[in-house]
Amino acid sequence: MTTTLTPVRAAISLYGVSRVFGRGPAAVRAVDDVTLEFPRGGWTAVMGPSGSGKSTLLHCAAGLEKVDNGRVLLGDTDLTAAGDAELTALRRTRIGFVFQSFNLIGALTAEQNIALPLRLAGQRPSRTAVRATLDAVGLADRARHRPRELSGGQQQRVAIARAMVTRPEVLFADEPTGALDSTAARTVLDLLRAMADAGQSIVMVTHDPGAAARADAVVFLRDGRVVDRIAGADAHRVADRLAAWER
Repeated sequence: MTTTLTPVRAAISLYGVSRVFGRGPAAVRAVDDVTLEFPRGGWTAVMGPSGSGKSTLLHCAAGLEKVDNGRVLLGDTDLTAAGDAELTALRRTRIGFVFQSFNLIGALTAEQNIALPLRLAGQRPSRTAVRATLDAVGLADRARHRPRELSGGQQQRVAIARAMVTRPEVLFADEPTGALDSTAARTVLDLLRAMADAGQSIVMVTHDPGAAARADAVVFLRDGRVVDRIAGADAHRVADRLAAWER
């Protein structure tokens, strides 16, 4: 099934992408011949039943998983043709990641955690830029706090700031509110919404219809294939559509 979310030039494009785990009768096609575009400057949520291939699709789109067939493009850059060194460089400069587990380094302060991707990319972090990124996520007064001194929602906002400090073309988020209470989740979703409104391209996997409804469009997977999409839907409509594909 070919699904084009928008006619504008895509931030991420997948063409006939498949990812298979295992061999023979036990093989599992986690992603099965998916052709899909994620729009530049848009926020797309990806949903589906457990085992539908959501996270694998995200990892393939972000260059974290090698695909078995097809092509993945980041803008005009073919990720499937890139070597390991080039992929590492792309992940440090043009792609940002936020996951359910915050993955902050406990011995580092918030500002040191945020500066880490720049250091790994061989850049000398600008303290002004790091502080500006902290301020953008509402944590300017927590710069010198370590993760244990922050709430779960604050840690996730630090993780988002860390992903954004390199000004990536695309931000990938895998269940970014899954470990948060409802208040912290709402704060994180408000932040993502503001980023999308400012032109940031976001691809987010979530199981939460309320979170998905904050996005511009929702793509539904089942058995590794794109089966549906809706745009501009509220949480009730998203939940009803998800329930239909879980039957």
